[in-house]
Amino acid sequence: MKHEDIKLLLNQKEYIEREATVCGWIRAIRKSKNMCFLEINDGTSLKNLQLVVDYNIVKNERFFEKLEIGSSIAVNGFIVSSKNQNQKIELNVKEIQLLGKCPSDYPIQRKKQNMEYLRNYPHLRTRTNTFNAVFRVRSALSKAVHDYFQERNFTYVNTPIITGSDCEGAGEMFKVTTLDLDKISKDEYKKNVYKDDFFGRKVGLTVSGQLEAEAMACSLGKVYTFGPTFRAENSNTKRHAAEFWQIEPEVAFADLEDIIDLETDLIKYLLKRVLIECSEEIEFFTKFYDNELYDRLVNVIESDFAKLEYTDAINILQESDVDFEFPVYWGCDLKSEHERYLTDIIYKKPLFIVNYPKELKSFYMKANPDGKTVASTDLLVPGIGEIIGASQREDDFELLYQRIKDLNMTEEDYYWYLDLRKYGTVPHSGFGIGFERLIMYITGMTNIRDVCAFPRTKCKKLKL
Repeated sequence: MKHEDIKLLLNQKEYIEREATVCGWIRAIRKSKNMCFLEINDGTSLKNLQLVVDYNIVKNERFFEKLEIGSSIAVNGFIVSSKNQNQKIELNVKEIQLLGKCPSDYPIQRKKQNMEYLRNYPHLRTRTNTFNAVFRVRSALSKAVHDYFQERNFTYVNTPIITGSDCEGAGEMFKVTTLDLDKISKDEYKKNVYKDDFFGRKVGLTVSGQLEAEAMACSLGKVYTFGPTFRAENSNTKRHAAEFWQIEPEVAFADLEDIIDLETDLIKYLLKRVLIECSEEIEFFTKFYDNELYDRLVNVIESDFAKLEYTDAINILQESDVDFEFPVYWGCDLKSEHERYLTDIIYKKPLFIVNYPKELKSFYMKANPDGKTVASTDLLVPGIGEIIGASQREDDFELLYQRIKDLNMTEEDYYWYLDLRKYGTVPHSGFGIGFERLIMYITGMTNIRDVCAFPRTKCKKLKL
């Protein structure tokens, strides 16, 4: 069915009186004695196109009596200038075709509906302006991510989704098996039943593509992976999802300072792209969700990012007058309340926390000379907290081998990872960005469920 995008029609610089065919879903209906006014949207723009129906031209008044909000239609007519100051054009209908009826119990009505209500209809909620805008921003950001790395000679690599390596060592992987678990007792399951499984060993859904990306970087130099990752975290917060996407670059011949520079440059690049390519959407979010959003994004682009040692961060938190829910001490893992205090109250801009205690971080991070900390950093942003975790990777064979032994990790699972340090080791660094958290920051959305099309979170009922 040939038709034109409503966005292209609405964005014409000059009014051109011509014939056009458009399709879309009805957002509003107004009827008078001789006329009917319809507003339709095809998903390409936040703005609707007004259709003007003259009953003397389209001689089927009963047809319009049956139309409901949510119905899909195809129309042909002439584009004319609009007398309405809120719109440049409208379409005088010559022909109209009903494509799909919509009964009156349609859940997405014109009245305002809260986010909790809309989460019950993930398959329909994108017909609202809010989610229409969220997923166009997400799409634009995805393209911008690839553009950034491709323009800088990074190689895009695909890392395994099913893996035997737990990158984070946290035991939060979803298990993957072909065994019939209904026929295996709990006692049998605890034993080594995986010899009869498809892979002959325990495997799970990846929590990160980092380790494999490191292997690729140690031959290709600069690589990135951008794909889905999974965490079986027993967490039901606004920031956590069981399935999410990560941007993960790995760079050979790079130390921690190099990777901090890359993070800063990437974030600023992505924000600039969004402000240019999704100006309509950002204006919408600023107006209806966060009136400081636009200014905050511009501030990030124009400002230098702050940097703070973990030890100094602890001192600031301890010296504050805030009664935090979680106690602050050297060696504690910073919680959202701590991160928000540092970014929202103290620095009021993105902040790198560097050199965390080694006990808080994963086995692969490079040990600092003090023997207590590792060359790591988290990027915290106002309103969200952590969105990027980065580190220089341990490139010393003996130190990495000892770390694996100290943590009682299975050596045979990481022989190949140790080989990277055995055969021509180099300093190298990388980071991971939670893509959904980045979208939350850019759109002003406060719940990760609202930036995933079909969110996978810990709940009693899984939608779709």
